Amino acid sequence: MTRARNALIDLSATPYYHLIARCVRRAFLCGEDKYSGKNFDHRREWLVERMKLLSSVFSIEIAAYAIMSNHYHLVVKVNKQTALDWSDDEVIRRWYQLYNGDSLVDRYISGEVLDDAKMNFFNEIVAKWRLRLYDISWYMKNLNEFIAKEANKEDNCTGKYWEGRYKSQALLDESTLLSCMAYVDLNPIRANMANTLEESNFTSIQERLLHFKAQIKNSKKAQLNPSQNIPQKGDRADISQPAELKPFGGEYIAGSIPFSLLDYLELVDWSGRHVHPKKKGYISHSIPRVLVALNIEETVWLRQVIRFRRQYANFAGSKQALSRQAAKNDVKWYKGAG
Repeated sequence: MTRARNALIDLSATPYYHLIARCVRRAFLCGEDKYSGKNFDHRREWLVERMKLLSSVFSIEIAAYAIMSNHYHLVVKVNKQTALDWSDDEVIRRWYQLYNGDSLVDRYISGEVLDDAKMNFFNEIVAKWRLRLYDISWYMKNLNEFIAKEANKEDNCTGKYWEGRYKSQALLDESTLLSCMAYVDLNPIRANMANTLEESNFTSIQERLLHFKAQIKNSKKAQLNPSQNIPQKGDRADISQPAELKPFGGEYIAGSIPFSLLDYLELVDWSGRHVHPKKKGYISHSIPRVLVALNIEETVWLRQVIRFRRQYANFAGSKQALSRQAAKNDVKWYKGAG
C-alpha cells in the first residue's frame, strides 16, 4: 500500500535519505538506446548539473549519486536547522533563484514599509518558502520536472518521462549510510558498465576520486597506490574535496560525513572488486579498516552493498534502529528487521 510521503520522511529520526527515480517503462532515456542507436548521455549531465544547482539553493546536501541509463540514485542530507536559521531575506533570495515570487514580497524587496496585516501575510509566505526549501519532495519535484520538460522538448513530444513518484529510504544509522553510499557508487560496477571507479561515469565516487587525484598531483604531497589505484592511507585529509558534494571528515570536519575520505575510497574499491562480475577471482584479502572499526563482518557488508535496495523498504538500518522506528510509527515491523 502506498504511504503518504510525510510518513516516510522523518527528520527527527534521520537527516539522511536514499532517493531513486526511474524512467517510464524503464526505457533507456538517459543513456545508450540500443533500439534507435541514439545516445542520451547528455541528459545524465543535465541531472548532475540540476541536482547540484538545487543543492546550492535548498538546504539539502548531496552525499552520493549515480546516474544510470534509465534511473538514478541520490543520497542526501537534509539540513533543517540551517534552513530555520536563514534570515527572511536569505529565504527570499534562494526562492527567487528557482521560482516566481509574490507581489507582496516584491514590494518588501523594493523597500516599501508594510502595515501589520500585510506583514503577517508576508511572514506566512516566507515561512511556507522556508519549509519547502528543506523539503525533499520539493527538491525532487523540481529536479524531475525540469528533466522531463527538457527531454520532451528535445524529443518534440509530450507525456510522462518518469514512471511515478520517487522512492525513498530513510538511513537510520551510520553503518547503513555508509553501505547505502557504497551501493549507490558501485552501481556501474555491479551492472558491468565500468571496470574501475574512475570509469564509473556520472557517479559521486568518480567525482571524488578524480578531484582527490588532481589535488594530489598538484600538491605533490602523496602518491597513489598502483595496485588499487586509490590514495594511500598516509595521505592527509587536508586536501580539498568537491565543493558541491557533502565532504567526508570524521571528527576533523564538523557536520561532515562521519568517516574519512580515504577510508571510504579504500572500502568502495575493495567492495567493487568483490561485486564486479569479472573480478571475483582476484581480490585483495585485506579487510578495510572501517569495517574493523564498525565491527561489520565482510559477508554482511557485501550482502548490504549488493542487495541494499531489496534488503530494506522505506526505512533502512540495524535491527534495533528499525524496531525503534517501527514502534515510533506504530507499526509491527519494517523490512530488514528480521
